[in-house]
Amino acid sequence: MVKKNDAIRQTPLSMQISCVQMHWAKPLDFNLARTLHYIHEAAESGSRVVLFPETNLTGYYFPDVLTLAPKAIEAALDTVRETAAQHKIWVIAGTLRKTTRRYLNIAHVINPSGAIVHEYAKVHMAGRDEKKYCRGGDKLSLFEIDGILCTLAICRDGRHPEIYRIPAMAGAQILFHPSCSSDEVEAVVWKRVSGRAQQPAGPNAHIFHCVANTVGQSPDGKQTSSGQSFIRDPDGIPLAEAGYYQEEMISAVLDLSTANRSYALDSLENPPFLKKYWEKMIAETKKRANQPVA
Repeated sequence: MVKKNDAIRQTPLSMQISCVQMHWAKPLDFNLARTLHYIHEAAESGSRVVLFPETNLTGYYFPDVLTLAPKAIEAALDTVRETAAQHKIWVIAGTLRKTTRRYLNIAHVINPSGAIVHEYAKVHMAGRDEKKYCRGGDKLSLFEIDGILCTLAICRDGRHPEIYRIPAMAGAQILFHPSCSSDEVEAVVWKRVSGRAQQPAGPNAHIFHCVANTVGQSPDGKQTSSGQSFIRDPDGIPLAEAGYYQEEMISAVLDLSTANRSYALDSLENPPFLKKYWEKMIAETKKRANQPVA
């Protein structure tokens, strides 16, 4: 029997998600203005969460990023927090944060009250500049949105399935995957043709997979990005897809009852000799989940 003063925890049966596809090599002020625009658009469309690409606020073009003042980045992030609170929507935004030991590539989870409730630092570096100027984080992502467990992978992290399959074993039903698949033009065209920019997570974890990728050329014209943001169901079937070149927002309603994490849970049980090691990793993931990135 439930006592009168006991809180009854309810989780949603479905959730609308928006993923924003933005340019990866624009100035901070431009990025902030577009971010605020799409927070408004996502809230107006009825989405509960809006996901932005990797480093959507600072951009990923390092010749520009290296000139940014940390206080300017903090001020932009504060403005995003205020706008999330104004529109009462979850926002997942990204920055490059300078530390005493190089930069961290961070995804910030902001709740509808404007508070940053979770941060995840990219683990696997990609590209010459990122490898030169950044270092990887030392935890996996596990956090709640309205009582639904979720996880994060940033761009290259998605090629390392343990990044999201261990959180799926721990209960995560949605993978949020901010990305910036910038590369030389020839490499990006090949990624588009082969479909290798982002591999769907559903077929090996049976969770939802929401990707917000980037578009556009670098200022010197030598690089571009592959676009193709998507939202896929736990079987890997597309619910929404973006194009190759244009900035845009896609949205889809997730039927959360279908994300049963079955493939990840099968791996937890078989082969039996690995189970105790998986369980140790799950426990460590939960322990580290709320530790600050530093």
